[in-house]
Amino acid sequence: MSTQATRSVLSDGLRAMRPVLATAVAFGFFINLLLFVSPLYMLQIYDRVLPSRNETTLMGITLIAVFGLGVYAALEMLRSRLLVRGGLIFDRRVTDPIFDAAHRGALLRPGAQHDTVLRDVDILREFLTGSGILAFCDLPWAPIFLVACFLLHPWFGAMALVGGGLILGLTLLNEVATRHALESASRVSRLAGQQAGASFRNGEVLRAMGMLGAMRALWRGRHDEVLLLQARASDRAGLIVAATKFVRLLLQLLVLGVGAYLAIHREITGGAMIAASIIIGRALGPIEAVVGNWKGFTAARASHRRLAELLAVAGPEPARVTLPRPRGLIEAEALSVAAPGASRAILQGVGFRIEPGQLVGIIGPSAAGKSTLVRAMTGIWPLTGGSLRIDGAELRHWDPQDLGRHVGYLPQDVELFDGTVAQNIARFGPAEDAAILAVARRAGCHDLIQALPDGYNTVIGPGGHGLSGGQRQRIALARALYGDPSLILLDEPNASLDQPGEAALMRALAALRADGTTVVIVTHKVSLLADADAVLVLNAGSVQSFGPAESILGALVGPRSVPHVVPAAGVTALPEPRRSFDAQRSAG
Repeated sequence: MSTQATRSVLSDGLRAMRPVLATAVAFGFFINLLLFVSPLYMLQIYDRVLPSRNETTLMGITLIAVFGLGVYAALEMLRSRLLVRGGLIFDRRVTDPIFDAAHRGALLRPGAQHDTVLRDVDILREFLTGSGILAFCDLPWAPIFLVACFLLHPWFGAMALVGGGLILGLTLLNEVATRHALESASRVSRLAGQQAGASFRNGEVLRAMGMLGAMRALWRGRHDEVLLLQARASDRAGLIVAATKFVRLLLQLLVLGVGAYLAIHREITGGAMIAASIIIGRALGPIEAVVGNWKGFTAARASHRRLAELLAVAGPEPARVTLPRPRGLIEAEALSVAAPGASRAILQGVGFRIEPGQLVGIIGPSAAGKSTLVRAMTGIWPLTGGSLRIDGAELRHWDPQDLGRHVGYLPQDVELFDGTVAQNIARFGPAEDAAILAVARRAGCHDLIQALPDGYNTVIGPGGHGLSGGQRQRIALARALYGDPSLILLDEPNASLDQPGEAALMRALAALRADGTTVVIVTHKVSLLADADAVLVLNAGSVQSFGPAESILGALVGPRSVPHVVPAAGVTALPEPRRSFDAQRSAG
């Protein structure tokens, strides 16, 4: 993704907040001016009220001070609300593009934890709407207090200038001294979290084969490294923070001491000494606020960097012309595909043509590239070479969302989403109950769903772990058939099915073929290809053969038996033994 495209996503959100931030900075000028209320009030008390003992003057300046503090509170409230509204604008501008980019990034770089970038958006928004950005909005007005210190006495101004510089310098030193260790700790912590997450997801395997101790030892090694790096950074930070506190307390002490000295020599009044102490505190306030929010600033900066990296990896999603509903014609020429992030191609020089309405089987030994080809045909994995066309249009010319509505896909590893069965079948889009029921019956899973505790309203839960593998696969088949797609790709659709489930699958395939839907099936069991029009045989990433199913399967396993044999009265027909492609190939 180009740098300009990266800026167009992140900077659009910041640009939308620019008027809000400018207003917050402008409010900061008046808010900081109103902070002079307290020192001026103290100055008047000590220099006017106490010497004159005038109660009327005391009442008047007290009312004025109360009014000023009320205006100060109102401006602070308005500025805070303004930033919150700006944060909502920022969120609306960037969240959807970042969500889409995270999806593309997860496809291009699996395992890179791109899903955490949504939390990065929250971190960045919270910084832009919280005390962190307020500190930076007030920082430009710190010189006002420095000028006031110089007006009281040049020594006060010099002390505020030197003290503020020391505190800011120590903060930057803390950043330099701890950045590398903290970044390394964060990286190792993410790896440890991935390790722990994988262990929890595969808890059954760990328990059954006694692997818990070994996996815990791997996690403990990374966890201990995180603790070591964090301790090293904390030791460095502790020394610098202690020095910062010493400078701040020493400055407060010296202000009173120097003020007393100047008052003894009648260079300032007692009220000026107290006012100087307050004003220097106000002058250091924005600097101390920046120091206190430095951790939030570094977190927001790291989130911004990760978001920019994600956008650079994911690339832009260009606007495309909406093409008409595809008929199901698929053409591949010299097709090459590699796994995301890998340099070696899994498929090389693959070419074929699938006519609309054909039922085509893809067979071959394990690791031949069958699932890779299906992922390429759906656009999940990008091409590294060659051409793949649907209805004559290159796959990259199709809008993924528009094409996806006309594609049914059943992956090898079935994943259902947290929601009801009906929502999963309807792809979480708007749907009519009649359409959901019709497609469930077509997929042969209506009775299965009715047997669930709440039928179609049964909440599956994350991952659908409350269902068996066969139940998940049959519901996922209904999802693939939903919306009357023109092209259906099934990757090992009978891997978890029992005999009734496989019979329902065969009926669904026959109905799809009769309707003229293009169907591509990846399988190791050629019994599913009884009605196939063509078979594509892959081996070592290349096409070994492609042609009519009769000739291809006949060359591999012999002539197919007649599929529909009616048994004699009183005789039960035994099903034809099913043999995998690997077994049949070795037998041949």
